[in-house]
Amino acid sequence: MNDLTQGSVFKHLIQMASFLAVSMAVQTLYLLADLYWVGRLGKEAIAAVGVAGNLNMIVLGLTQMLGVGTTTLIAQAAGRKDQPRAELVFNQSLVMSLLVGLGLGVVGFLLRIPYSNSLSADATTSTLAQSYLLWFIPSLVLQFPLVALGAALRATGIIKPAVGIQVLSVALNMLLAPLLVFGLIGLPRLGVSGAALATFISVCVADVLMILYFKKKYDYLHFRSTSWRPQFKTWWAMLRIGLPAGAEFALLFLFILIVYAVIRGFGPAAQAGFGIGARVMQALFLPVVALSFAVSPVVGQNFGGRQADRVRQSIYAALGLAAAIMFLLAVFVHYFPDFLLRVFSNDPRVIAFGSEYLRIAALNFVAAGLVFSSSSVFQGLGHTIPPLLSSMMRLFLFALPAVILSRQAGFELRYLWYLSVASQVIQACVNLLLLRRELKRKLVFPDIAPFSSAAVSP
Repeated sequence: MNDLTQGSVFKHLIQMASFLAVSMAVQTLYLLADLYWVGRLGKEAIAAVGVAGNLNMIVLGLTQMLGVGTTTLIAQAAGRKDQPRAELVFNQSLVMSLLVGLGLGVVGFLLRIPYSNSLSADATTSTLAQSYLLWFIPSLVLQFPLVALGAALRATGIIKPAVGIQVLSVALNMLLAPLLVFGLIGLPRLGVSGAALATFISVCVADVLMILYFKKKYDYLHFRSTSWRPQFKTWWAMLRIGLPAGAEFALLFLFILIVYAVIRGFGPAAQAGFGIGARVMQALFLPVVALSFAVSPVVGQNFGGRQADRVRQSIYAALGLAAAIMFLLAVFVHYFPDFLLRVFSNDPRVIAFGSEYLRIAALNFVAAGLVFSSSSVFQGLGHTIPPLLSSMMRLFLFALPAVILSRQAGFELRYLWYLSVASQVIQACVNLLLLRRELKRKLVFPDIAPFSSAAVSP
């Protein structure tokens, strides 16, 4: 375990964020490489992968729900030096993640066809999306135990092993994708489903390697079969923190569904342009996302250890870094969107739609960075309701005007993108105001001796 209650909080944030950024960079490189190969199959294939890939938002929401609760409770227990409690939470989180993942897999297969039909711009795109989901859904199921294990490591300040496993997994994925998509070296030509199969194989390998690491190398948390019987009090302790955080991603999924529904009438080129633009933004956001992942355990351990000054230092450092990083990215994306898009498509209409989207979306990058970082602070403090409320407000401010505008004569997609920017800026301001209020309430500790293990009852 890495004790984050000692030493420079800025150094802890930078070190953890750097390793997390490497992991996310490799993962994003895979996503972009996957998009590159699929892009060789035409705009319908790109649009199909974009439609199917939207299910990632559901998985992100559910894994966020599980991972945030796990990270927060283990980090706070580690800050209190309560190892037995941390180990119990770890084992209960693993059991719950497996059950939720299997449930998602069943529902995903039942709804695969109607989901594809409802969001695709044409029959070809729908058929390709259904084919992609055949292997993509099982790969999503396997993400759940992987996230639970990674969250436990992150809560205790351990990053390097998870990054190494992620790099190996993604390297395998990048190797297999073109072979299975195009049927090279004697393998069958599977098209878009080949990309999904490559993802499934690589996630399987990552799960196995992570389990082996816990059994052979990691000494702080252990698999305990005696702790696998569901303990609903512990589940509720995790869900009380994780559910609002997961609901934020569910709202983001609804946000994207609304976008796809609105732009559906503009054809597959518009869907492909938005899909590529969204993937590019995902890649560019990885430094601030990595930073936000580092903030939660640093704040959590120091909050658990009742070190208010270190909590504040962590917050100020995280918000400042996030704003600076996103400002630089916003300038680059606003002026050079075509450069980023031509890597993935040479269709003029796809590039035109995608460039307009990126140029306008860049205006909300700083606000997005502040939202990511402040939401992670709330996670570390164990109170995730406020950022959920701000996310609900953003969806309301975007969804109703978006639907109304889309039904007006002369509607253009840029109206949608400007509306998104405005709602994100308002969300960032609300998040910061709520965080200020939360710190005044939470960072007042009684003048008594530090917690003992026996005194804790989450």
